[in-house]
Amino acid sequence: MCKFIFVTGGVVSGLGKGITAASLGRLLKERGFKIASQKLDPYINIDPGTMSPLQHGEVYVTEDGAETDLDLGHYERFINEDLNRFSNLTTGKVYWNVLQKERKGDYLGKTVQVVPHITDEIKEFIYSAAKKGDPDVLICEIGGTVGDMESQPFLEAIRQIGLEQKEGNVLYIHVTLVPYLECSKEHKSKPTQHSVKELQGIGIKPDIIVLRCHRKLEKDLFDKIALFCNIQRDCVIENRTIKNLYEVPLMLERQHLSEVVMRKLKLRGKKEGLKEWKEMVKQSKHPKDTVTIGMVGKYVKLHDAYLSVNEALAHGGLANQAKVHIRWIDSEQITNNNVAEKLAGCDGILVPGGFGERGVEGMIQAASHCRKNNIPYLGICLGMQVAVIEFARNVCQREKANSREFDADSPDKVIDFLPDQSDETKKGGTLRLGAYPCVLRKDTKIAELYGTREISERHRHRYEFNNDYRKLLEENGMILSGKSPDSYIVETVELSGLDYYIGVQFHPEFKSRPNHPHPLFSGLVAAALQRKEEKKNDE
Repeated sequence: MCKFIFVTGGVVSGLGKGITAASLGRLLKERGFKIASQKLDPYINIDPGTMSPLQHGEVYVTEDGAETDLDLGHYERFINEDLNRFSNLTTGKVYWNVLQKERKGDYLGKTVQVVPHITDEIKEFIYSAAKKGDPDVLICEIGGTVGDMESQPFLEAIRQIGLEQKEGNVLYIHVTLVPYLECSKEHKSKPTQHSVKELQGIGIKPDIIVLRCHRKLEKDLFDKIALFCNIQRDCVIENRTIKNLYEVPLMLERQHLSEVVMRKLKLRGKKEGLKEWKEMVKQSKHPKDTVTIGMVGKYVKLHDAYLSVNEALAHGGLANQAKVHIRWIDSEQITNNNVAEKLAGCDGILVPGGFGERGVEGMIQAASHCRKNNIPYLGICLGMQVAVIEFARNVCQREKANSREFDADSPDKVIDFLPDQSDETKKGGTLRLGAYPCVLRKDTKIAELYGTREISERHRHRYEFNNDYRKLLEENGMILSGKSPDSYIVETVELSGLDYYIGVQFHPEFKSRPNHPHPLFSGLVAAALQRKEEKKNDE
């Protein structure tokens, strides 16, 4: 029977509930348990797919094509388990499902209400996730904070699950802020006490309280919170701010978090086995080299817009025993006249995904500069399309080459709609989403990096390489190095004669893990390190 762990937050948002949940997932997996993760988001959008990255951060895509919250990326990177459409639920999706049932007459004339119909829909979704893949433990994070009106139906639903399940099957973890007052040089527990009181007023008593703080907490503060919040002393856990996210599981385990959770849930697991994880963290703290990768994008004001790419670059650095420094370069600021200046000092360049015309011409200039100067280049999704447009314009002499997305009147639309897409297509959930197979061409750089010719990667795009231009680009030296199994969709491109110049239509960052770096990012960092060394020798 699956056990349930519900993670809630108090005082303020952004405390790291997702990292706490992901870290606990890692710890329990190391104990031998099969873990499933889930995020319940209170916003009314059906999913984050139509939300601006500048407002919400990246959209994380699962293997089965669900567009989800970025916290699911943390879950997958920490736990190394593929999540699915049952892993993310929003208020919008809940009400959409309930209203669809009402229209079909499923409620048999009953008045549809928040309780029981909305809460039942939420519970059904949670129980479905607990059945998918038969996990031993489902860790479910509730977005927002206690007291938000949007979160109330979700909190009511998990309260009811606590009543429905047998004793020892449900655990509540509450993450709160412990502020430090500079004026009095002390930490304050009152916000935590108020937050716990509000949670108890809803009918939920936390079993474990995780204290988010920036400085080491005093011993008597733990005693005080345990006393006033009516929980055992070892159930008060400190979660201090540290630079390396992957060190959080180790910090929590030093306080015996997994032992406390196992005791509360009456679980028997093997001894803690974090050896590989500890080695990975140790290696990340003691890199042998550093390398600078320029991130040329349009959402550089919010780094969470490229969260998985950032993490995948760090993983690529780990594979090469190097620390990756990301230089954020606003593509809107790049022109033909200043591209060399803007990219100066970068050992490699990455152009990530994105939508819309803004900043694209700057990306094209960056791709051109890398091609002409043999600077390692990785283009992801839009980054691949940019590389194709640049090559068509400047090598194939099709000066007006473009994507239909940016110029519908272009005479040379080298990037065009996928067959089932058009301007009339609704925007939400209609992209090419999820994992698709790809066959790599023999004797190509990308096949060498993967070490195999058959791969599967996750996608999120509406436009693709226009097959009408295959012959033209190939005749001029572009290698179409990866295609769908039926050879219809061009999935990857590269240029021979350059150390590393690769574009991929898919999103490899979604499959990179800290202890299993993705080969495309490892390859980019390796090529960037080689370029750095060559430049050093030339000086």
